[in-house]
Amino acid sequence: MALEIERRFLVAGDGWRLHAGPPQALAQGYLSGSAEGLTLRVRQAAPLPAGEGGASAATEAVVAGYGAGQAWLTLKLPAAGIARHEFEYPIPALDSEQLLTLCPTALRKRRHQLDLPGGDWVLDVFEGPNAPLVIAEVELEHSDSPVTVPPWCVRELTGDGRFSNAALARQPFAGWPDADRAAVEQLLAAGTGPGRAAAAGA
Repeated sequence: MALEIERRFLVAGDGWRLHAGPPQALAQGYLSGSAEGLTLRVRQAAPLPAGEGGASAATEAVVAGYGAGQAWLTLKLPAAGIARHEFEYPIPALDSEQLLTLCPTALRKRRHQLDLPGGDWVLDVFEGPNAPLVIAEVELEHSDSPVTVPPWCVRELTGDGRFSNAALARQPFAGWPDADRAAVEQLLAAGTGPGRAAAAGA
């Protein structure tokens, strides 16, 4: 059974760019999902479109501009701590385009691989109503694997369901209550914070 062990962090500033590979455009929608149950996700990846502008929250706008590329159907079970069972299957790009139009919620983002030690690091730059959120994730071999957290990771989000991709598709950052959104924006403006801890249990 496939097991995803992951920690997630809110990112501020541009320090991450020194470690980032080229961006990949991702469109992903959710056929079903909740914090307590199974999540069924459709993801389509493609080269970053030229001349991209602002994105609409509508699924149709999320799909537009991505064209044919790699695509996957992913099933995720509820998390137990920082681990959760995940099953991912490649699907034809044309199937993913049709499935994305059927998803009641969706989002788009640009993903970068990060050349950081201690696990498989990626960073997502969210677009449209989820901008200016930038979130880094690291996949680990074990739940207690040590992680050196870069200083531009200003807050750990592991276990905070509001920041999951499925939650951001349902309730984008732009639609959060004013106080919650302002607290995050303050962290982003500061550019540094409590994310400097170097140990996994910090």
